[in-house]
Amino acid sequence: MTIRIGNGAGFWGDNLDAPRRLVESAELDYLTLEYLAELTLSILARLREKDPQAGYAHDFLPVLQSLAPALAAQPKLKLVTNAGGMNPHACARAAAASLTAAGLGDLPIGVVAGDDLAPRLAELQAAGHAFNNLDDGRPLSDLKQPIVSANAYLGAQPIAAALVGGARIVITGRVADASLTVGPAMREFGWSWTDWDKLAAASVAGHLIECGAQATGGYFTGWDTNDLANVGYPIAELEADGSTTITQPPNSGGRVTRDTVRAQLVYEIGDPRHYLTPDVDCDFTSVSIAEAGANRVHVVGARGAPAPDTLKVSLAYRDGFMADGRLLVYGDDCLTKAEACANIIWAKLRQAGYEYARTNMELLGAGQAVPGLARPPAGLREVVLRLAVHDPRREAVERFTREFAPLATSGPAGLAGYTQARGEVRPVFAYWPTLVPRKFLRPTIEVLPAHTWATHSTAPTINSERRNNPSATGKGV
Repeated sequence: MTIRIGNGAGFWGDNLDAPRRLVESAELDYLTLEYLAELTLSILARLREKDPQAGYAHDFLPVLQSLAPALAAQPKLKLVTNAGGMNPHACARAAAASLTAAGLGDLPIGVVAGDDLAPRLAELQAAGHAFNNLDDGRPLSDLKQPIVSANAYLGAQPIAAALVGGARIVITGRVADASLTVGPAMREFGWSWTDWDKLAAASVAGHLIECGAQATGGYFTGWDTNDLANVGYPIAELEADGSTTITQPPNSGGRVTRDTVRAQLVYEIGDPRHYLTPDVDCDFTSVSIAEAGANRVHVVGARGAPAPDTLKVSLAYRDGFMADGRLLVYGDDCLTKAEACANIIWAKLRQAGYEYARTNMELLGAGQAVPGLARPPAGLREVVLRLAVHDPRREAVERFTREFAPLATSGPAGLAGYTQARGEVRPVFAYWPTLVPRKFLRPTIEVLPAHTWATHSTAPTINSERRNNPSATGKGV
């Protein structure tokens, strides 16, 4: 038995056409769409503050509209996505309205929630969990700034349960990226949740496709021969024995080679012997990667150990404000003039009584993207000056943004244009890396037809029997 899982999005902002092109050019059992990162959750939390019906990856809606014909024509195709972000139920309602308008009102949508710990932080701290910072060991009680978001990384079990419950689309909040693939694999193959090698194999497959075109030649050193304008997105062909073949749609740009796959394998993993996920502790050092034909790479040998008792938590808090401004400076003496412009701005701010918690200056085009490794090129005649500040006081940051435009008539000659003459004041969300014991998590699962979701507003109650008893939901759950 083989299942084919393609991934059409590696982040919020990825190519909107990639999912549709993927399902139109390749026969898939599952399409995954991965939208979330730590920064993304903070952005979504801010959007939900402004609008209780927001807080999800809104790119998902036009993508879903483009997928409606394929969902109608391919009844076996299922979709799994973490587009729900901070508000998976609102995402489901918006998706349901779109599907109902497309004549797909009977299509079942499953929602996985329970990752949002922000409303429960006081309760969990009272229960004795300190949410210590993984970098410096401080307990969360030391943090005085307001918390914006706190989301635990759920695993594949609730995804598999939603699929067993009949969902053709599963929308989640924060789950581990690879779990978007592990859930379908567990659903289809009926593997045991303690078969750690199989869970590791599925996690490797999910990790290899989770970043979209990074596995098919994007973000790769051999990019110049890859026809990236037509890059294909990755497909994982999983076998019941745990082996996987990574490929891409025929006649697409990019390429799948041993090098592109192994480059993705070691991307953002930390210790390759212990790649920790909510589902399994993966050992990547045992993985074997071999080319098996044109744009086909065979992956075997993943080993697994029991999943950790704690889950990663993405926690963000408010940390003041920031802004940046940019000026294009032209002329043989562009570096000298750019530095003079910076000194004028800093001097005027000091005159106005402002000092900042943090400042930064960059001369873009003069080798500062790789400081210490590159020198300004000979004959340099233009450079972009970028200045940035960070401070607890909004008014101080706002004043900084007003000091660029006056240079048009009071600064050096040769300011050829204003790349960003008055920057926007933005709130800063800082990251607090921490863990939470798995036993504190309360995942919820609900599956309803699209036409029902369109008017559904209440969150589901927790069904602990269904979540903890595999026999209550069928194979692989």
